[in-house]
Amino acid sequence: MVKSMTGFGRYELTDGDRKISVELKSVNHRYLDLSIKMPKNLSQFESAIRAELKKFIERGKVDVYISWEDHSNTAGLVRYDHDLAAEYLKAMRRIGEDFGLDDDIRISTLSRCPDVISLGETEQDEEAIWHLLCEAIDRAAGKFVDARVSEGANLQSDLEDKLAGMLKNVDFITERSPVIVAEYKKGLEAKVRDLLGDTSLEESRILMEVTLYADKICIDEELVRLRSHIETVRDTLRAGGAVGRKLDFIAQEMNREANTILSKTNDLEVSDHAIELKTDIEKVREQIQNIE
Repeated sequence: MVKSMTGFGRYELTDGDRKISVELKSVNHRYLDLSIKMPKNLSQFESAIRAELKKFIERGKVDVYISWEDHSNTAGLVRYDHDLAAEYLKAMRRIGEDFGLDDDIRISTLSRCPDVISLGETEQDEEAIWHLLCEAIDRAAGKFVDARVSEGANLQSDLEDKLAGMLKNVDFITERSPVIVAEYKKGLEAKVRDLLGDTSLEESRILMEVTLYADKICIDEELVRLRSHIETVRDTLRAGGAVGRKLDFIAQEMNREANTILSKTNDLEVSDHAIELKTDIEKVREQIQNIE
C-alpha cells in the first residue's frame, strides 16, 4: 500500500495528575522535515522523539505539537531569594535617606523586584515521563499513518485510472505507427523518383535511402519504453511502500518519451493522442508528488 504525504493524527493520554497530548500534521516535502514544538521541560527528549517518529514516517514536512501538564507535585515550585531581597531592601532605604523620602516599602514592593520570587523546577522522573510520552507519540503516529494510508488508497486508485487511459493512447499510437511509416516511405519514394527523373540510380540504393530517412520518424522504441514505464509505475504502486521518489523519476522518463513521440510524428491523429499522453503524464506527476 502507498501512503500520502498529507496526514493528521492526535492522541491525548492521562495518567493520574499527568496529561500529555501529541498532534501531528504534514504536507508534501522532498525529504523528512520534522518541526517539533513542546514545553521546555521536555526538550531533553527531542532526539528520542525524532528517532521514534522516524519509525512511522519517511517523507514529508511534519509539524509536531506536544503539550504536557503535571499537577502531581507543585511543592517547591515557587522560590524566594532572601539575600537578593535584602540587597533590594538596603538599596531602597538608602534612596530614602539620600533624598529624604518616606519609607513605604511593603512586601508587594519587594516581591515585584526581579528574581526575588522565581519559579523553580521539581526533579522529574525522566523514565516515567518518557514512557508516557513515547506511548502518546506512538498512538498519535498510528492515527497519523492510518490517515496517510487512507489518502494513499485514493491516490493509488486515481493513478491507476490515469495509467489505464495512458495505455489506451499508447495502444492507439502503436497500432497507427506502422501505417504512418509505410505511407511516409511510399510518399518519400515517389518524391525521390520524381526528383531524380531519368537519372540513373540503382533501385536498391533508392530504397535504402528512403528507408534510412523513414526510420527517423519511427517511434517503436519510444512506445516500448513508454509502455514499460507505465507498467512499472502500476506494479510499483501495487507493491507499496515509500515509493514516491522512484515514481517521480519514472514519470520524468515517461514525459521524455512522450515528448520524443510528439516531436517525431507528422500525423494529426497520433499528435492528438501524444498530447493526451503528455497531459495525463503531467497529472500523474502532480499526484505522485503527494506520495511518501
